Amino acid sequence: MTGRLTWIGTATVLLEHSGFTVLTDPNFLHRGEAAYLGKGLFSRRRTEPSASLDDLPPLDAVVLSHLHGDHFDRRAREGLPKDLPVLTTPESARALARWGFTAAVGMRTWESTTLVKGEARLTVTAAPGTHAKGPLKALLPPVMGSVLRFEAPGSDPLQVYVTGDTLVHDDLREVPRRHPDLDVGLWHLGGTRIPFGKGVLVTMDGRQGAELLSWVAPRRTVPVHHGDYGVFADLVETFLEECARRGLPGVVQAPRGVPVPLPPP
Repeated sequence: MTGRLTWIGTATVLLEHSGFTVLTDPNFLHRGEAAYLGKGLFSRRRTEPSASLDDLPPLDAVVLSHLHGDHFDRRAREGLPKDLPVLTTPESARALARWGFTAAVGMRTWESTTLVKGEARLTVTAAPGTHAKGPLKALLPPVMGSVLRFEAPGSDPLQVYVTGDTLVHDDLREVPRRHPDLDVGLWHLGGTRIPFGKGVLVTMDGRQGAELLSWVAPRRTVPVHHGDYGVFADLVETFLEECARRGLPGVVQAPRGVPVPLPPP
């Protein structure tokens, strides 16, 4: 069974497979609007999303790395159905529940949640993530990566790994041990630095992204979370060049707003 993947912008990706439609990290702010990053920090968007909430098909779930404004913005808060399952960290789930999201599910690392539609199943497993190291770690929210396993009768399962906003750390070596047959990786890059794009690194830059790819090695890897905000200090080209230098295969760029087969060719 084939499906499709559509990169809307930032870390927002629409995944359609096995009868399920899943949205990651919904960010639909427009160019010039500011995303709140916590602790009084904001960053303005430089791009337009390739779709709006109204353009989306009916969703079965949202998978959310964490509750920063470039991952779950005010349009998502106002426009998403309040009974839609949102699979995220326990801290984010509690905040979403206060906002009226009745089906928010908090998942600790390696916990799983399974959705069922007829004979098809989607299992989402929380993977490790860390948004910062050192003293800054206490100031940023917990984050999660995730592994999505789509299963339907008559076809091979499809496994998608979403890194979430993480830096490379040793706990991530457990991902390929537990999930050795990953079909697709969605890599959150951007080399985000706070404050103001010149400070401490809090998401993978090109070098870290390539390092993680050498550990995890999905069959296809799609870079996302780059080029959209002023705090993104690293270009996606850095990641592509570093992967080429290391001889890491399988990196596929998904054009914004253009559905590509899932898994990508």
